[in-house]
Amino acid sequence: MTAAIAVIDGKWKTALLWLLESGPRRPGELRRQLPGLTEKVLPLKTEYSLTTFGRDLAEALAPLSDWGHRRLDKLAEARTAS
Repeated sequence: MTAAIAVIDGKWKTALLWLLESGPRRPGELRRQLPGLTEKVLPLKTEYSLTTFGRDLAEALAPLSDWGHRRLDKLAEARTAS
């Protein structure tokens, strides 16, 4: 578990993973979609995409994402009910 968390630990890694899951992106696209992402983080003359390992990671994280969305829905329902 620690090895898996170490791969996604960091300010931008999970957000970039989710954006790149839908296909390659240029640096300008990524900066527009992630306000605060700087040129220090992204070399500019590059097109970013997921490797096979990255696609495997995205697939492995999908159930965690689903759980998070269900949790947020449940919290919203609880706020509405009170």
